[in-house]
This record gives sequence, structure tokens and C-alpha cells, in this order.
Amino acid sequence: MPVSSDLISIIMPAYNAERTLSQSINSVLNQTWPDWELIIVDDCSNDHTADMILKYERSDSRIRHIKNGKNSGVACSRNYGVAQARGSWIAFLDSDDCWEPEKLALQLEFAQQMQARFTFTGSAFMDESGCRLSHQLTVPDQITFHQLLKQNVISCSSVMIRRDLILQYPMGSDRMHEDFAVWLQILRENHMKAHGLNRPLLIYRLSPSSKSGNKLKAARMTFRVYRHIGLSYPAAFYYWCWYTIRSLKKYRNIKRSKTDS
Repeated sequence: MPVSSDLISIIMPAYNAERTLSQSINSVLNQTWPDWELIIVDDCSNDHTADMILKYERSDSRIRHIKNGKNSGVACSRNYGVAQARGSWIAFLDSDDCWEPEKLALQLEFAQQMQARFTFTGSAFMDESGCRLSHQLTVPDQITFHQLLKQNVISCSSVMIRRDLILQYPMGSDRMHEDFAVWLQILRENHMKAHGLNRPLLIYRLSPSSKSGNKLKAARMTFRVYRHIGLSYPAAFYYWCWYTIRSLKKYRNIKRSKTDS
């Protein structure tokens, strides 16, 4: 498959996403950077998700609708989308998150300035109904493998990464934070750093039904990540404690911002 050096391929898994899908797609259509393709992977939705995708596909040739043969989960859906991508850059956007209009343009410029293959951005937040919160997630200029072990500051929907790099690291089981595991593997095995653009270009939707919404479940999934990448039980527990403390602090700040909003 020919790969375009200027094209950014956006991978969006979608499952029963009719309530939030339009807002997410519209945030792509509003991008100031025009050279993109949006690959929406329908994971066998049983609501009106497929009809909505087809409507957008007919209205803009940059939108591509593909469908899993069976319900396969978000990790497999992302992998399928990456395999179909034609761009040299891959960006991820979940079907309930949104971007600021200049997200792709600023991030591509940043990647070129830093000569970076793996970039991410800061985040703003909205509640389940789409109301913006005052809290923002700031990110470091760069992060190493050992730093990332202590807190995952790389939101999947903020990532822009070279296609040839992410193709080497397909996402694994949905029983863990599959994206976190991939970021760690990339940084460790390539002896590299991920570069952070500290601007809230992602608007992340908080949902009690999401993986991160259930704190006990999220904690277990984080521990599975550490074991999946080969950490010993003592090392996994050490970093899990760091991760838990920092996560509790983050969610306390988010909770306060809900009260302030």
C-alpha cells in the first residue's frame, strides 16, 4: 500500500458510539491541517453508529468506514485501522473524545521541529454530557521509559506517531491498558523518548463506564501492564504504587474542577 509522506491517518475505533460520534468526527473535520484521512473502525455496533459513519463517508472522501468481522475490542480495532492506513503519521482519536481545531497542524510542526517519531499533547477534560471542566493535564517536554512507568501521561487520543514505528507494536489484550503497554515497549526497546507538546489540544471525555472510570478495575489493568512488559512482581508493585498515588492526585484535581464548573 503506497504511503503518503504528508498524510496523517487518524484511527477511530467505534462501538455503539451514536451519542458522541458526531462531536468527535466534527472535531476532525474542523482541523486546520487538511491532509488527513479518518479511518473509523466499526466494531460491530448494534445502534445507529454504522449509519452515522456512512453519512459522513458520503459527504467527505477523506473519511473511510471499515468494519470488523466480529466484535473484537478497541485494541484489535486500532490495529486493523493502522494496517489500512496510507499516511506516514498515525493519530488516534476515540469516538467519545475531541480535538481542538489546530491539533494536527501544531503537533505536526512540533514533531518536525523536534525531529520526533513519537509525540503527544496535553489534555483538557469534559464530563459525560460534553461540558468542559477547568482542569487540564500538563505534560513534560519529553518522557523516558522509567518516567512513564510512574504515571501514564500519554493519552491515546493525543498521540501522533510514525506509522512505521507503531506497525511494529500492535496493541494487545483489552484486559489491560493496551495503549500504555505499547508506549512503554516502544520507549524501552528503541531507547528513545516521547516528546510532549504541553498544550491542551485533546478534550478527553470522562465517563464512569470507561476503563479508567472504574478505579479498581483500572488499577488491576495497570498492574497487568507491568507484568505484560516483563517486570518482576516486586518491580511491578513498586511502580504500581507510584502510578496509584499520582492517579489519585489527578482524579482529585478533576473532581475539584467538576465542582468548580
